[in-house]
Amino acid sequence: MGQVDQIFSQKRNFISNFKFDENVARVFDDMVQRSVPFYDEIHKIICDLVPKYLRNDHDTFLDLGCSTGTTITIVDHFLKAHTNSPNINFVGVDNSGPMLKICEEKFLKHQVLNAKLYEMSLPELPAIKSKMVVMNYTLQFIAPNKREKLLQDIYELVEPGGVFLLAEKIKTNDTQIEELTTDLYYDFKRRNGYSELEISQKREALEEVMIPDAPEEQIALLKKVGFKSSEMVFRWYNFACYLCLK
Repeated sequence: MGQVDQIFSQKRNFISNFKFDENVARVFDDMVQRSVPFYDEIHKIICDLVPKYLRNDHDTFLDLGCSTGTTITIVDHFLKAHTNSPNINFVGVDNSGPMLKICEEKFLKHQVLNAKLYEMSLPELPAIKSKMVVMNYTLQFIAPNKREKLLQDIYELVEPGGVFLLAEKIKTNDTQIEELTTDLYYDFKRRNGYSELEISQKREALEEVMIPDAPEEQIALLKKVGFKSSEMVFRWYNFACYLCLK
């Protein structure tokens, strides 16, 4: 279904801001596998949590920034293979029509039946309560001055006793550590076949649209909006995953 990511393989005279358009949607699955370290491990964490929070028919799994639907597809496969297959409802939200089109094709191919997709910008949210909400590498694309309000709205969607899993690219406020971890991340991309040109041009395209926070800032914000417990449960250099309990 997906194609190999070669979006930044040719020299460009002008680098525009990164967008999740049709070109990105076609290669996104390859792009994320080669650009996000331990992407599969985050899905394993999610699947570990699913049986603890989604136990009844018609419980809802809410994926904010669902992109091409990989997370929902993996969770659906896990439920069918490892549980009594409760009739879980899947809800995916994304603001990119081209990404959701790929998502629909993926659901059809893998027979993900109980899924509903919403095309909307994440400052907006569907009025759907859930015991388990996930947001993978999405908050970093939301304007910093809108993040608190969005997290507050997400908190309201999580049912009492529920969980919010947040995976993000992060930064550190120590300049030397930040430079080193960034370098190590680019080594990771080189190992996965990206050229110096691709790394450089994509970095420039993302500069104004992907703005990571430091872990202490994220934990403080999650606490401020109401989560009773928030803890980093996974980290690899400048990528992290937080477990937040209501």
